[in-house]
Amino acid sequence: MPDNKLPEEGDRIAKLLARAGVASRREVERMIADGRVAVDGKVLDTPAFKMTGLKGVTVDGKQVGKPAAARLFAFHKPSGLLTAERDPKGRATIYDALRNALPKDAGRVMPVGRLDYNTEGLLLLTNDGELKRAMELPSSGIPRKYRARAFGDVTQAQLDELIEGITIDGIRYGKIEADLDRSTGRNRWIEMTITEGKNREVRRVLEHLDLQVNRLMRLAYGPFELADLPRGRAAEIKQNDVELFRKQLLGGKRK
Repeated sequence: MPDNKLPEEGDRIAKLLARAGVASRREVERMIADGRVAVDGKVLDTPAFKMTGLKGVTVDGKQVGKPAAARLFAFHKPSGLLTAERDPKGRATIYDALRNALPKDAGRVMPVGRLDYNTEGLLLLTNDGELKRAMELPSSGIPRKYRARAFGDVTQAQLDELIEGITIDGIRYGKIEADLDRSTGRNRWIEMTITEGKNREVRRVLEHLDLQVNRLMRLAYGPFELADLPRGRAAEIKQNDVELFRKQLLGGKRK
């Protein structure tokens, strides 16, 4: 923009365009660098520009519409898929599977949190960047429920101690609810509920207890459950349920 004084109110335009489903924030910043984004006909030259809405914003000369209603999809991620758009090593990603799993009108969706390459189960996807970020923040305290099969010996008493949290290699993990489900030989099935979702949290905690995790599945994320959704399939969560959850989490605000 020719005016050197930038607006001080609102959100960065990259955030607004990402929320509207145009592209990821990083991709929007590249678009701005390439001179593809304009405000009221003036080409934008900085991603730091702030706005309270998208009125007058164009991308490649086309007016950007208002953000679509928040949508949320449940996907039963199989193991052996990377939670990323692309992989330099050429490994398959969730988007390879989602091409055939999502409805044609789903548009651009982003994963809520991540599941490791070898972790399966419930992966939520949304078109709403604000909802995604709020659901991922540890401070939101949204419970994530997992079921793990691990080789080794552990007692319920040891698992009960996790309710107070645990520090591993200098990293503090908060309250964890863990219950022994059943055993097959020396394999133990354990159900765990965490609220922070730190990187590889479930695996690291169980490995700290000298257990070797050989299967890990996420069963639920907040009020949304995997239930009987077939592996590799996706299902849209009812709009009323999404709006109710969004209102509880964000107060119903959507710029």
